[in-house]
Amino acid sequence: MSVIFLAIKVVALGGAAFALFHAARQRKDAFTAVDKLTKPIWLGILVAAFLALLLFTPVGLLGIIAVVAVCVYLVDVRPRVDDVQRGPRR
Repeated sequence: MSVIFLAIKVVALGGAAFALFHAARQRKDAFTAVDKLTKPIWLGILVAAFLALLLFTPVGLLGIIAVVAVCVYLVDVRPRVDDVQRGPRR
């Protein structure tokens, strides 16, 4: 059972690290252009999520909250921020 929890933790930490790296590299105005929270707020959320996943198990309450925050960024915010920075499609 501990191997499964370790695998879940590694995947969750990888997703959080990717989301944090992606958010840090984006322009500040791209977040407000797509009517999402500001870049500093998202960076704070993602840093807190990464630390929570590092310190706690992803199947505990704080871990689940952290996983949800990372998933919201990756599924909702990231594609819109990428689209607005890419410009209009032809």
